[in-house]
Amino acid sequence: MATPDFIRTLRASAGHQLLWLPGVTALVFDDEGRVLLNRRSDTRKWSVLGGIPEPGEQPAACAVREVFEEAAVHCVPERVVLVQALTPVTYENGDICQYMDITFRCRATGGEARVNDDESLEVGWFAVDALPDLNEFALFRIKQAMSEAPTWFDPMSLG
Repeated sequence: MATPDFIRTLRASAGHQLLWLPGVTALVFDDEGRVLLNRRSDTRKWSVLGGIPEPGEQPAACAVREVFEEAAVHCVPERVVLVQALTPVTYENGDICQYMDITFRCRATGGEARVNDDESLEVGWFAVDALPDLNEFALFRIKQAMSEAPTWFDPMSLG
């Protein structure tokens, strides 16, 4: 994942210590009910799409921007699926971040899914009953996006 300039500036004075940051996840569905995923260049694993809002950027606008930047798909956010503090992440360079993630269910409105930046190795549409290997939290968010029922997810339950 490319590090935004404003975070590089913060890191210059904060070093590797924990940064509390906003994060946005976009679960994009097409007219066939398939979900858009990318295989990330940093982890080489399949994942849901998302990123960090720029200072002053609204979360829904961030979701739209990130989906287009990563997968060349236009989308419209339909609703908030989940707001959740995620567990801290330590990156290879020693930086530690913890994200307050806002997950949106989005509807694809155009574009052809393709790799559109250096953050993705592959992108593609997947039927929800034929998903590639995803982590438990990504699967939970997809399931929640398909449901109208409110649900609580405890990330500590992942062990």
